Amino acid sequence: MSDFNARYAAARKAAIARDFAKLNPEQRRGVLTTEGALLLLAGAGSGKTTVLINRVANLLTYGRGSDSADVPAWATEDDLAFLESYPEHPTSDERSRMVHLCTLEPAAPWSVLAVTFTNKAANELRERLSAFGIQGAESVWAMTFHSACVRILRRDIDRLGFSRDFTIYDTDDSKRVIKDILKELNIDEKKLTPREVLSAISNAKDAMESHQDYSRRWKDSGDWRKEAIAKIYTRYVHRLAEANALDFDDIILHAVTLLQQEGEVRDYYRRKFRYVLIDEYQDTNRLQYLLMKQLVGEKGNICVVGDDDQSIYKFRGADITNILNFEKEYKGCRTIRLEQNYRSTQNILDAANAVIKNNTGRKGKTLWTDAGAGDRVLIKTVFNEQDEANFVVSSIMMDYNRGRNWKENAILYRMNAQSNALEYAFKRNGVPYQVVGGTKFFERAEVKDMLAYLAVINNPSDDLRLRRIINNPPRGIGNTTIERVQDLASEQGVPMMAVLQHAGEYAVLKSAAGKLERFAQLIAALREMAGTMELAEFYDAVCEQTSYVRTLQEKGDVESRGRLENVQELKSNIVSFLENDPEDATLSGFLNEIALYTDLDSATSDNCVTMMTMHSAKGLEFPCVYVVGVEEGIFPGERVRYNDEEVEEERRLCYVAMTRAKERLTMTCTRQRMLFGRTSVSEPSRFLEEVPSENADWVGRQAQGASGFGDTSFDEGSSYSTRGYGSYGQGAARYDSVMQRRPKSQASQKLAAQKPAASAPLLQLSSGDQIHHKTFGDGLVISVTPMGGDALLEVAFDTVGTKKLMLKTAGVHITKL
Repeated sequence: MSDFNARYAAARKAAIARDFAKLNPEQRRGVLTTEGALLLLAGAGSGKTTVLINRVANLLTYGRGSDSADVPAWATEDDLAFLESYPEHPTSDERSRMVHLCTLEPAAPWSVLAVTFTNKAANELRERLSAFGIQGAESVWAMTFHSACVRILRRDIDRLGFSRDFTIYDTDDSKRVIKDILKELNIDEKKLTPREVLSAISNAKDAMESHQDYSRRWKDSGDWRKEAIAKIYTRYVHRLAEANALDFDDIILHAVTLLQQEGEVRDYYRRKFRYVLIDEYQDTNRLQYLLMKQLVGEKGNICVVGDDDQSIYKFRGADITNILNFEKEYKGCRTIRLEQNYRSTQNILDAANAVIKNNTGRKGKTLWTDAGAGDRVLIKTVFNEQDEANFVVSSIMMDYNRGRNWKENAILYRMNAQSNALEYAFKRNGVPYQVVGGTKFFERAEVKDMLAYLAVINNPSDDLRLRRIINNPPRGIGNTTIERVQDLASEQGVPMMAVLQHAGEYAVLKSAAGKLERFAQLIAALREMAGTMELAEFYDAVCEQTSYVRTLQEKGDVESRGRLENVQELKSNIVSFLENDPEDATLSGFLNEIALYTDLDSATSDNCVTMMTMHSAKGLEFPCVYVVGVEEGIFPGERVRYNDEEVEEERRLCYVAMTRAKERLTMTCTRQRMLFGRTSVSEPSRFLEEVPSENADWVGRQAQGASGFGDTSFDEGSSYSTRGYGSYGQGAARYDSVMQRRPKSQASQKLAAQKPAASAPLLQLSSGDQIHHKTFGDGLVISVTPMGGDALLEVAFDTVGTKKLMLKTAGVHITKL
């Protein structure tokens, strides 16, 4: 390379880098590295989304200008001088010239594929790209794996024998199909559950094992369960094919199959996608890995972003070796580590770093921040799950009185069952909360009913959805008639709709023929309307023509009114879908959007405490995080605690949970816990033992050599000296005492032993007293019921109605009028 070319390439890269001056050096390297394979090891809170977005912006604006030694033949010495001076003296007047001199084959928006794991992340990427002002940025393929595969299949799935208007079955749909097959085969669901069958089929599909191969593998094996699953798998595949339907596993499986078998299709997408970016690469499974191999080839431009320390979805099929072996897979791969954290304080990061370093299957990185040391991690040992809940709730209420919002707090647990005591404590104290992972909007029966109508209108061959709505609302079509229609359809190898349209021609359907044909005519009429009306208006027509809304209105009870509201709320989703200006603003496009909806996409932002499993918390952050139940047998779980590989997965989950905290991290464990109706002795998780003493205060820790529930001996630094430390309402006072006693100078200094904090005297209240509550306003005390050193208040508030509160906790909020 000539001296001129070398100087020009360097000056061009420096000028482009000026656009990304706000990024830290490693982030900027990731943005400017455009060619070949790139592995971005992005630690928790390191700004990986910012890097992804800026990298796409660089590709669209400058192409490979920042990562190439090529120099245009027309470049002059004057151009070089301009570029070399530009970073020091950039002006808006000269920017257009700089862009012209620095651009080298800019990428077309539609030639960039950016794959994320949630629709929310994909939408954020598109929105932030548009904010850059880059023309055509909305055409970037920013979407989930499933969304990308659906788009690929809509174009070419007919090569695999499916129609392009295929239906997508969610988990509930798949379970219903499996249940039907179990019934046909006279297999008891208690002996072989639909969930177990679907899990086995999903694993087989992930391994690209066809139903024929699966049947051959387990034929005459003597394992009746595997042999039964093989029969069910075969029928399941045929049932979906008959309905022109795909389940979630099929979406990626068929896309991979299509790309592997159809060279013309594969070559089309390899030419189309000049750059491929994949987020959360540590969570990819085998099928997703194979999909990317087909789309990219061996020499394509692929950038994967991920963190091997946050690979926590093995139970869903995630394969951590995809990211661990990436550098071996792509020769010449460049690796950049993003280790500067913008979320948490250093004490939280040091604690998390220390825990995760105990894993052997990792590439290694150390998170750091310039945000300061911050509070040390508080590790709290309490007596049982009630004391744990009371401590957490009282701590949150105390923070609320100091000015924090409820929504700044999150409680993370290993399993959903742990929320029970916490929810009870929140309800008893009137603290607003939401549980992520409860009944979702799209899982409600009435919403699924309306989506089933839309699905059948879009794809009349969808027998599963058709059976759901044919007599819903009631049309006088009984189960026996529906079974006869299904049998006739199976015998003739046609969809049920084909039988309904000619019901009068079948003697066995004679008595119900009129009702069946009217239903078929209804669907046909709505199908015609779908192509002539705006989507939101069409939904109104479906609600009216099917009589679904009228039936709910006529019932008029509270439950029906709630269901009616949900049916009407679905229209909000349609309007929102259209407002986002989708590429496919049709009924089919909307059904695709809903079918690919994820739990995280539906997270709310109300001012309330958030409760969720640690898995659900990935990608989120909160000022204050409580990780509860950090005990052996729960975290890590009883079934995995002696398996090194499984424990490493659990430790990664602990690392994820810890790094959700921005300002304060509290971890709790109990000395005994009732779970699933059985009480057992608990011991602190090994993960707590791995937190360095200089980064944490362990309060209530059992002393070395102590054992059993009756012990009253605790380590220095405990705020408790008797077994009765868990009484309700005292946790906040003791926590406050510990916070005030924290050493301010040396991080390694331990807390001095102190006497237990004295409980504040109870507020004296009786029936008829008027009070003021800081949250609920003015109220009248209806009753006061003594309860073992505490009292249960029943108060009628002017604005929020009657509430029951425990006096020791509520007393700090109450003023007697």
